[in-house]
Amino acid sequence: MSPIQIIFLIIVTIPFIEIYLLLQVGGIVGIFPTILLVVTTAIVGAGLLRQQGMATWVRLQENLARGELPAYEMVEGPILLVGGALLLTPGFFTDAIGFACLIPSMRRKIAQVIIEKQLVGAAGNQRPPQSKEPDVIEGEFRKED
Repeated sequence: MSPIQIIFLIIVTIPFIEIYLLLQVGGIVGIFPTILLVVTTAIVGAGLLRQQGMATWVRLQENLARGELPAYEMVEGPILLVGGALLLTPGFFTDAIGFACLIPSMRRKIAQVIIEKQLVGAAGNQRPPQSKEPDVIEGEFRKED
């Protein structure tokens, strides 16, 4: 399945999941509590996004000041943006994914997978083939006392 087909499938499937969950929760707790839950998750999510975004920004600046490459922070930034966008989208399924993007340990795992599989793995496949002959340096050795 091509990436475009997967994205299309996700875009088509998520609204159905959201509608189903909103109807189920609305049937259990009522209409107004459901609306209140959706609005509350958006407000809490916006606060968490601000806090986590600032913490990531501070870590990025600290790494740059030490002369280190802020690889994780550079990948965590877009993950935070996606998480924030999902939290502002009304619905419980997107809220769950959005909150997962804002939890530091989960975000770090996602960033690690992206860095290792996509960035390092892609660069690792382009290495020149290794020669089968070992590196040998010819010379003479003499021990002097």
